[in-house]
Amino acid sequence: MDQFVSVAREAVLVKDNTTEKYSTTAVNGYDFNLGINYHQLLESFKTTGFQATNFGLAVNQINEMLLSREESFEDDKLESDEFIRRKSACTIFLGYTSNMVSSGVRDTIRFLVQHKLIDCIVTTAGGIEEDIIKCLAPTYVGDFSLKGKELRENGINRIGNLLVPNSNYCAFEDWVMPILDELLKEQLKGEQIWSPSKIATRLGERINNEQSICYWAAINHIPVFCPALTDGSLGDMIYFHSYRNPGLVIDIAQDIRRLNSMAVKAKKTGMIILGGGVVKHHICNANLMRNGAEFSVFINTANEFDGSDSGAKPDEAVSWGKIKKDAKPVKVTADASIVFPLLVAETFARHHHYRY
Repeated sequence: MDQFVSVAREAVLVKDNTTEKYSTTAVNGYDFNLGINYHQLLESFKTTGFQATNFGLAVNQINEMLLSREESFEDDKLESDEFIRRKSACTIFLGYTSNMVSSGVRDTIRFLVQHKLIDCIVTTAGGIEEDIIKCLAPTYVGDFSLKGKELRENGINRIGNLLVPNSNYCAFEDWVMPILDELLKEQLKGEQIWSPSKIATRLGERINNEQSICYWAAINHIPVFCPALTDGSLGDMIYFHSYRNPGLVIDIAQDIRRLNSMAVKAKKTGMIILGGGVVKHHICNANLMRNGAEFSVFINTANEFDGSDSGAKPDEAVSWGKIKKDAKPVKVTADASIVFPLLVAETFARHHHYRY
């Protein structure tokens, strides 16, 4: 029996002598005996483990983007905004799916755009229209368990646990149709060939509301790219408009050249992408044109096991040349509605308030 115990002890208590090869950082969480200090609490995430540690690594990545970006701001009072972005030491690409704008994350994104803390946006149709619609009528907090049949009968649309009355989209139709007429009129006069980013700018100018992401993007000359502009209520309106007042042409070739050129001309680039799908790939593919981004942060809950780009780990993007081989990209597998405002608090917001 003693022989079997000895074998068991050797199996259980294998000697370790190479721990330092893998890590020298001890696991520690926040000690609430020190009081409530949210900055120190979030800093402690770095040594907490699991996705908390990935959050801490994401904070480091974004702060490195901001430190690189800061190098070019010394002359910002002497140059035009467009020239500053071109010569910025780090061009920051922000991508997000429409549900981020449906949620209160919209206000976090608006802060970044309002204070020119990012350089361009890639989003979906909903990322534009939901921003505009919220200026016309509110979205409401509901429940994930509300029944679709009952909601449909009452003209209410559910986005997770958020509720959007159909009347919001009716208000959007009334607001946007005259603008589509305006776009067509300028096109027919030969004054403009429209692209999704130009349309986003015009919508931002017309909404003239400081709560709007598109408004601040238009004011600060930050392009909003939307390769899937027709995949949402905007597409519905363009469809209806094509019968009511046909002829509007939207050129996507302009925007792919504009977006890719921003990447190619950048000294360094940083990617921050909330969610997956077209917004993730569109930004990553633009960075392929320069053989990869220096800094990358992905926040989503998708997995890699179906081969989707949405769930792909950053190392897959390295294989394509979308992230540089020596970069230290971070994926945080978590709900962006929780993580992103905290991430901004520890990076962009602290940086902005420190400067001003």
